[in-house]
Amino acid sequence: MQSYDDDWTDSQRALYDECYRAGGEWAEDPDTPSDDVQHVINLAEADDDAFQDAEIDFPPLVDAVTQAGGVNVTSVPASHEDPGFRGFTDGVRDAVADDTFGL
Repeated sequence: MQSYDDDWTDSQRALYDECYRAGGEWAEDPDTPSDDVQHVINLAEADDDAFQDAEIDFPPLVDAVTQAGGVNVTSVPASHEDPGFRGFTDGVRDAVADDTFGL
């Protein structure tokens, strides 16, 4: 289920929406390795304190943010406050069946 921060701008909400869609499509692709899906689910479930202001260069996430934002990026902030990161991870988590990967 899509979830925005109350203080996000329309542009941030649009980025979230595009990344959410991309994450869902990526997770549902039969060619996507299950280990990669599990990795993203782990990121979605992790507390932001565990990231310590890290940047993630996971290719499917970076590609989703690049396409959604129209700007070439090489990494994405690992933070649930970042609309690209949260959109992608929420999309992956929501696309995967509840009985998959111990959800």
